[in-house]
This record gives sequence, structure tokens and C-alpha cells, in this order.
Amino acid sequence: MRKILIIEDEENIARFIELELKHEGFSVEIAYDGRNGLEKALDVEWDMILLDLMLPGLNGVEVCRRVRQTKNTPIIMLTARTSVLDRVSGLDSGADDYITKPLAIEELLARMRALFRRTDNQTEKRVDSILRYKNIEVNTESQIVKRDGETISLTKREYDLLTMFMRNINRVMTRDLLLDLVWGYDSAVETNVVDVYVLYLRNKLDTSGQESIIQTVRGTGYVIRNTEG
Repeated sequence: MRKILIIEDEENIARFIELELKHEGFSVEIAYDGRNGLEKALDVEWDMILLDLMLPGLNGVEVCRRVRQTKNTPIIMLTARTSVLDRVSGLDSGADDYITKPLAIEELLARMRALFRRTDNQTEKRVDSILRYKNIEVNTESQIVKRDGETISLTKREYDLLTMFMRNINRVMTRDLLLDLVWGYDSAVETNVVDVYVLYLRNKLDTSGQESIIQTVRGTGYVIRNTEG
């Protein structure tokens, strides 16, 4: 059940949105002023915040700005103001979208669904960017490699070779294939360079007394095998 925080000082509007969202299966809480809303926004993990622009205590732009200092919670700004400057101000403070009042609940729900799709896709991409095998973790966005949580320094070629293995768990990679994929099909290097770089990786990634992360397939090449499950 997705959790929604409504920060809206007009009680009738807040209650109307709350009832409609609960009918749609959301869990909803309301804050009626900016300071209380900011406290709730920072203290709890919300799936989305519906934030009024004009609030007592602390206006919506300031609430949004302070939330954005520490959190990426999706925020839709609710505003009775229709000027471009007001909308730009809300978006520049960190809001993901805005909707003008009086609002149609169907439009609000549609905007919420669209924003959820965007944030869900971004979350999936972040998950896809992390490659894990046993105690090894590779973040393909930052290109940071960790073993047991500690950063390991790799050259670009070592990094490219490792990610090729980790994207192909259980697939035996021949030396010729690795040369094509990592060094380039027209690269003027001998196949034994693969052996050299596998040795480099083993020296940096393997744990003493345990089986090597990268296993040798005699007469063929190398593989990272998933032996779990």
C-alpha cells in the first residue's frame, strides 16, 4: 500500500483528497500547516507528497526545498495560483509536478500514476546498475567496485573485463570472445593477455583460502559460476 502525505491547510480540500485516495487503496495522512508537514515529510518515508503552495507557518516552496535537501520523495504541488512564475517557483524548488485548484480528482490520480511510473522506472534502473556476486559489488553508473564493502581500485581494462564476467554469470567466455568484447575485435593483442588480466583481477578480488571468483575452464576460457540455489 503506497503511503501519501497531504500537506494542505484547507480542511475541506484535504479531507476530500484523503477520502478519494483511500478509496483508491492508498494510505493517507494529513498535515494542515507547513511546519508540521515538513516534520512529517522528513520523519517518515512517503511514496508521494501532495503539497499546497500557500501554507501557514512555512510556505510550500520552502517545505519542498527543505525536503529536497535530504530526500527524493515524489512531490506534486497543489496551487490555486495560475501564473507561470508561481508554477516555475514550485518546480524550481524541487517539485516533480503541479496541479491547479480547484482540482479534478481524476486529473490528480492520473498525474500521480504518471509520476509513480517515472519513479518506479528510475528505481528499476538503479537496481539494474548494481551487479553483485558473492562479496563483490559493481556499480555500473559510478564504476565503483567493492569487495566486502571496501572499494577496490581497478584499471579501466580490469573493470571492463570484470563487468563482462558479471553480466554473463554461468556463461563460459572463451579467450577469443573476451578479446573481441573487451579489447575490440581488431585489437592487435595476443589471447594470453586475457590470462594476464584475469590474474590481475584474482589478485585484487579473491579471498585467501577460498576458491577464485573467476574459474578456469581448461582449454576454453573462464567463467564466474553461480553455485547458489
